[in-house]
Amino acid sequence: MNNQTFEVLEFNRIKEMIASYALTQEGKNQVLQLFPSVNKRQIEGWLAELTEAVSILQISSSVPVHGLEGMEQILKGINKGVALKADQLMKLHHFLDCCSKMRRFMKDKEHVAPIVTSYVYSISDLPNLEAEIQRCIRNGAVDDYASKELLKVRKQKAILEERLKEKVLQILKSSKYKTYLQEAVVSQRDGRFVIPIKKEYRNKIKGNVIDTSASGSTIFIEPEEIASGQEQLDWVIMEEEQEIEKVLIYLTGLVESHESEIRLAMETMIHYDFLFAKAKYSRFIDGVPIGINEEHHIYLKNAKHPLLGDLAVPLNLELGNGCHSLVITGPNTGGKTVTIKTVGLLTIMFQSGLHLPVESGSQMSIFHKVLVDIGDGQSIEQNLSTFSSRIVNIVEILKEANDRSLVLLDELGSGTDPGEGMGLATAILEQLYLKGCTLFATTHYSEIKEFAYQHEGFINGSMEFDLETLRPTYRLIIGRGGDSQAFAIALKLGLHPKIIEKAHFITYKETKEYKIPEQDFSLKAELDKQVIINRHQRREKKIKETTSHIQLFEMGDNVKISSTDEIGIVYKGPDAKGNYIVQIKGVKQEINHKRLHLYISSAELYPADYDFNIVFDSVENRKKKKLMEKRHIEGLSIEHNEE
Repeated sequence: MNNQTFEVLEFNRIKEMIASYALTQEGKNQVLQLFPSVNKRQIEGWLAELTEAVSILQISSSVPVHGLEGMEQILKGINKGVALKADQLMKLHHFLDCCSKMRRFMKDKEHVAPIVTSYVYSISDLPNLEAEIQRCIRNGAVDDYASKELLKVRKQKAILEERLKEKVLQILKSSKYKTYLQEAVVSQRDGRFVIPIKKEYRNKIKGNVIDTSASGSTIFIEPEEIASGQEQLDWVIMEEEQEIEKVLIYLTGLVESHESEIRLAMETMIHYDFLFAKAKYSRFIDGVPIGINEEHHIYLKNAKHPLLGDLAVPLNLELGNGCHSLVITGPNTGGKTVTIKTVGLLTIMFQSGLHLPVESGSQMSIFHKVLVDIGDGQSIEQNLSTFSSRIVNIVEILKEANDRSLVLLDELGSGTDPGEGMGLATAILEQLYLKGCTLFATTHYSEIKEFAYQHEGFINGSMEFDLETLRPTYRLIIGRGGDSQAFAIALKLGLHPKIIEKAHFITYKETKEYKIPEQDFSLKAELDKQVIINRHQRREKKIKETTSHIQLFEMGDNVKISSTDEIGIVYKGPDAKGNYIVQIKGVKQEINHKRLHLYISSAELYPADYDFNIVFDSVENRKKKKLMEKRHIEGLSIEHNEE
């Protein structure tokens, strides 16, 4: 199985749909890495845990799979001699809290999901780590009470800051500096207390310039009087940073001591997210677990293509027990390709541990390879024709196919001379049969249908066609090839039976009588109806041919009459001679199209649902119409004047 098979059968789309149900990026990534297994026990284990996960969702759909965001980065940062940051420790605490919620969630689900609930026991309870992080970190920063030393330093820092503020306020209130100040407010720049001074008085105050305003009109100076106090505060701030670092190093050490438990908890939570994403998708497609065998036995009961949803026509088929090759015939767009794609996609899905949209009792066989030739595969870069590219693909299939392969071939032998294409198709089918693979092939060639009848191990199938509605039903019928629907359809649509009999002899080199049964009244009615339709179409065509030179106007078009330069409104027409009824100054006149020229179209003048009775009918007639709509009035009549 390769990516080309996944693309053709659209398994990658299935994975994308499942990934959309995952709540974490890690869970989505794991879904996108889904790959089919050939180990029966592994597939059975996957299906068993998925069935349990679906049972859990039926009890509660709110699975607490959260808190994984950023965890991989956090664990990458430990054991490198660098302390974790406060916000990282908060994320870790959130993850541990989600793990606790998951343990509580699974506690009462053991009776319906013993396997899935057992995974929660690999998530260790780390109450000491949780408690220490919660005690030391508050609101994304190290708390004052994280250590005695930190509390002492921060109290000292607060006292020094208060003293500096008081000194700065004294300076601001002093009359000595009043005229120099831009404004009397205490400011801080780069963590140092400053006063805002007008730039022209820079030399009037002793101190260090810490910053300048954007306009340059204000200079922020740290006065000389507070410099020593500021230096003392800086030392205390450095002590505070050291104490914060000590706390973070202490917490990082705790995390590192529980690294293995945290990693295992992460893997378990990711697997839960992955598992419940599959379970949600299973519920979406009404999926069920199926029976598994390794005997090439395929039994599908009311199977649906998962990407078609409610539009899918249920597929019923059984292949195996000495018959491992199915040749499907039928009309174009009848569902042949969808049928073999459904079989291939469902095979890959169940081998990937997914439920299938089938009825209970269905069975699928494990295949080591799913080889497909569906679509033309034309390559512009390699300059291959449709036929050539398909032959290249089939050559590879013949090399790889064996008794553990599922081979899907669509329209085998098409794209070349029918006689040679049929011969190639027959030889390829026979060679694949000899290799022992399970084979699904679609074709138009009647000779291949005959080959399947006569060849051991092959069985015919056809896509049903409803001759009453002249539409395919998209249902697969096992055991017989498709009939000559072209002849049946032609007879249904009224082609003379003698012509069809001649066509049948040319095609099959045999004589067959075609006739319309006398008792088939519905068919006769259909043919009569078709005759009437054909007559009507011929009459319409003749009218179009005779009036094609006539200039066309619509009701409501404003037209100019060339002979009088008057403006009128088109009421109706044209007739067979090209005459229109045009209303000019309230009077309707018959005028030939050659004398009319479009002035303003009705589309520019009126809305789409405009009532033209307002234009063409009298007020009296419109009043009468309203009365008649309400009730019958004896003797009331409406007169129309179109002359």
